[in-house]
Amino acid sequence: MELRWGDRTWVMGIVNVTADSFSGDGIALPGRGEAEIVAAALMQAGGFVAAGADLLDVGAESSRPAQFYGEHPPVSADEEAALAIPVVTALAAAFKNRARISIDTTKGTVARLALNAGATIVNDVWAGRRDHDTFAAAAESGAHLVLMHNKEVAEYPDGVFDEVVAFLRSAIEDAVETGVPRERLIVDPGIGFGKTPAHSIEILHRLAELKAALGGLPTLIGTSRKRVIGELLGGAPLDERLEGTAASVAVAIASGADIVRVHDVEVMMRTVRVADGIVRWRA
Repeated sequence: MELRWGDRTWVMGIVNVTADSFSGDGIALPGRGEAEIVAAALMQAGGFVAAGADLLDVGAESSRPAQFYGEHPPVSADEEAALAIPVVTALAAAFKNRARISIDTTKGTVARLALNAGATIVNDVWAGRRDHDTFAAAAESGAHLVLMHNKEVAEYPDGVFDEVVAFLRSAIEDAVETGVPRERLIVDPGIGFGKTPAHSIEILHRLAELKAALGGLPTLIGTSRKRVIGELLGGAPLDERLEGTAASVAVAIASGADIVRVHDVEVMMRTVRVADGIVRWRA
């Protein structure tokens, strides 16, 4: 399945092989062995694909922002691989030709193992700042590479928009120099990562401008269940952010998003179909 941009929005379903995801949907629960974790991932991903998801994003280390959700224990490459690779292997085999597998990691060793196991996308939420080897892994395999903006502390003395653009331009240049073809790059402004709700709202409001500033590269947006949604809904808890997420997905598509990364795939697929039907309408 080739990723082609402009005709429609691609939907990425989130498969959290963790126990401590901010969204409460981690499947690596205490006491579960590898077989149980793989079975749970297959069941979840099967529902996503049946609903129409194109991409399955497998992550085995929580990337929730420590500034807002508290510190979480670091996961070694070996621990991360032990959780992620059996799931990537199983999903790649089960959904061959139906969905692409993405590995959500900041570690080059984990990326390489996942790519060897059937993943075709590296989703690095630190855009190589934690481990530049993720770029080399993508370059050597011919994988797509997602470059996300991130920051430890949500402080932007010169403005969030300009800093995000500068960060991503630098990451794009670095990735190309490492050998990743520009046509294999995807950018993500990192909604909620190192950003207050106000920062995230500004980025979403100026998404079309941001995409143009980055040369029109395909853009991934992940707003699903995030703090900014709860804030806009007056402090709504995680389980009351579905409609707000759908609204943010529709706005993102109207502003040029090419991929939306979501937890609630079935509902968001309906949202995407309606948004695409309006935004991409041709007489």
